[in-house]
Amino acid sequence: MRPGFRAAMTWLHDWTGILTGWVLLAIVLSGTLSVFRSEINVWMRPELAGRTADPVRATIAAIDWLHDHAPRSPAWYLTAANPRAPFTWAVWQQPDGPFVQHALDPASGAPDTIRDTLGGEFFYRFHFELQIPYPFGRLVAAVAAMALVLALVTGIVAHRRFFADFFTFRPHKGQRSWLDAHNLLGVTVLPFHLVIAFSGAVTLASLLLPWGILSAYRGAPAQFQDALSPAMAARPATGTPGTLAPMEPILHEAARRFGSDGIGQIYVYNPGDAAATLIAIGGNGRHVGFDSHVLRFDGTTGRILADYREHRPMISTFATLYGLHVARFAPPLTRWLYFVCGLLLAAVIASGLRLRTLRRRRQGKSTEAVERLNAGMIAGIPVAFAGYFLANRLLPATLPDRAGHEVQAVFTLWGLMLVLAAALPSATGWRVLSVLAMLALGGVAGFSAPWLNGIDQGAAIVAILLAAGFGYAASRRPAPGGRAR
Repeated sequence: MRPGFRAAMTWLHDWTGILTGWVLLAIVLSGTLSVFRSEINVWMRPELAGRTADPVRATIAAIDWLHDHAPRSPAWYLTAANPRAPFTWAVWQQPDGPFVQHALDPASGAPDTIRDTLGGEFFYRFHFELQIPYPFGRLVAAVAAMALVLALVTGIVAHRRFFADFFTFRPHKGQRSWLDAHNLLGVTVLPFHLVIAFSGAVTLASLLLPWGILSAYRGAPAQFQDALSPAMAARPATGTPGTLAPMEPILHEAARRFGSDGIGQIYVYNPGDAAATLIAIGGNGRHVGFDSHVLRFDGTTGRILADYREHRPMISTFATLYGLHVARFAPPLTRWLYFVCGLLLAAVIASGLRLRTLRRRRQGKSTEAVERLNAGMIAGIPVAFAGYFLANRLLPATLPDRAGHEVQAVFTLWGLMLVLAAALPSATGWRVLSVLAMLALGGVAGFSAPWLNGIDQGAAIVAILLAAGFGYAASRRPAPGGRAR
């Protein structure tokens, strides 16, 4: 580390980005797509296009189906239908087995009429789990979020010409152009980047700093969860069989109490037991904070056990930070702003990775291996994510474990892109992978046809713009040994 505060912060900024940049790029891109998780859910289920659903009726149908097909499950977790997603998303645990998740038809409550896909849920989960088993994936994401906060703060210190950077860009100047682009993109929406990075780190803070919870609750995580969300606590199963009360009066009462917020989620614990508990959570369409209004019902009698609103300052602060991060409150224009700012953050990370190799090359150091990996990640991740959408359209609708095959397509393509990048000279690899990204994104735009609704139109426009960007990048790549542009 070089002497002097600013020099030390510059060194720390560089190495933080280098060590976590590739992971952060994947996290940021998947998180950016998660802003439109509901719209992706519908795009990947074209049979739902143009449909609407009543959340109460759709939830009743889902519970009826689960009662017949998953009666021994210890819990059902339902996300109610809403205007952005006209189906019930259901997750339940098999007895002594893994979790199962399906979109359920709002009319029949069955999954048979809807193609098997994770839709936008894949990007949402990958964003903070990286397809790595719990808790290791979340721990990696937590460390990456803290690293992003550190990189942003040290970047502010490192740039003396902070405000001048906002108005400075010198094209066709090699390394100087990349530095200008990196600074300009970072300064333009810096407040958003700081909020997203900090709120992401806070959301996963219990993994980074678990000792306070372990000490206060003596290693009993269930007690901590009960203290965190008192109304969410379920009664322990008695072992005595029980029958759920009629759902319609319960859900109508929940809808009445939630008012314009509507029903967001329904959890049914121990559905076949005499101590069954039903938790109803209000929607978050009008609130930044999360899980602010919760109702708890006796599952067998329908009697309301608790009507809880969260007012504790620390919990409300956490809920607000979490709400800012996931943006479920956001109207369409705000979601688009989140999306664009997320892409800009990805561009900041990618340009920083590229800038580092240019600096080392200028110092006479070998950068070929890192440059090839940069190509495999910066251009390869978009290819893999676009492949997820293409697999959704190309795989047979009746293919067993179809959702799993879609996810496999992502990592298969990603691996192939990394192998291809490693096998080609860096300049050639950049061009080839950029062309492949352009073609894959063009395919997503084509499969959005005939562009009759806003979701298909939005997907096509975004895919075309990104494809044009990669096409331009392919045309600008220098020949081996040429001057970097």
